Amino acid sequence: QETLFPYIKDNVKEYLRAHWDEEECQRDVGLLRKQAQEDSSLDGAVPIPLESGSGEEEMERVIQAVVDNVHWQMSLDRKTTALKQLQGHMWRAAYATGHVKGEIFEDVVPAIRKWREAGMKVYIYSSGSIEAQKLLFGYSTEGDILELFDGHFDTKIGPKVESESYRRIAASIGCATNNILFLTDVPREANAAEEADTHVAVVIRPGNAGLTDDEKSYYSLISSFTELFLPSST
Repeated sequence: QETLFPYIKDNVKEYLRAHWDEEECQRDVGLLRKQAQEDSSLDGAVPIPLESGSGEEEMERVIQAVVDNVHWQMSLDRKTTALKQLQGHMWRAAYATGHVKGEIFEDVVPAIRKWREAGMKVYIYSSGSIEAQKLLFGYSTEGDILELFDGHFDTKIGPKVESESYRRIAASIGCATNNILFLTDVPREANAAEEADTHVAVVIRPGNAGLTDDEKSYYSLISSFTELFLPSST
């Protein structure tokens, strides 16, 4: 919220100018244009015209329309496939050039290495796409740490606030739900995981939303992965 999304808003015009003639960029614009047509009846919707010529002025006119459309969609916190696809490609370029790095708390990597040595498997489940997850962990402040994870899940398996999603993940990795520990900072996700008979710990980190007194007394709370003492897997 504080880094990735502002990066899109601040850099979308520059990115489009730099990549306009590339096939991938034109596919992204085409998808946004199609979405804009579907959105045409919505209040404040921003249309994206076709280029009617090949001059620089015409290109700038269409680019500005794309920028305005992206800003409009983001202002409404929309999650359209067209918007997510462009954002994903922009983030990929930003990570690859070092403009953005995934920030990893210092206790995370040593803890995961220890768990894996004990025979445990570690998976990521995020509302961010699998591609976005791999960018964050592939270009992190700790370097490329993708090797630490046995797999990735996003909301294609189901929303994080629905218990069925956790049952699907368990089935996918061939594990009973009560042999899984789910770490989250969101109580609604914790509730859903518990309903599926999954163990849960709520993680308190700088920048996370606060918890109510009831939530604090109900959940197992940790502020560092070093506080977890997990049994060896059998």
